[in-house]
Amino acid sequence: MDGTPEEITTLVGREVYSNNGVFVGEVEDVRLDLDHETVTGLALTALNDELFRNQIEPGKGVLIPYRWVRAVGDVILINDVIERLKNPEEDEESIVV
Repeated sequence: MDGTPEEITTLVGREVYSNNGVFVGEVEDVRLDLDHETVTGLALTALNDELFRNQIEPGKGVLIPYRWVRAVGDVILINDVIERLKNPEEDEESIVV
């Protein structure tokens, strides 16, 4: 890993959007693989009600695989969130937390 822990913690609080510009949620925590020193997932809260209304109970969050992340800047862009929500059985790694 070429970043410092300070860089990883800067992910917390960032807004997450799909690559189509749809707000998904806000990063509350980061999931790490300490053996390989990599980020493996992002725990999101403050979710978009329109996306998660019938799938997530109020007050709950989701854990998305970090491989969905396409860009990190002022916001985080991810791919395929709308399509994956329509077909959640295709990707077992998206988990309700």
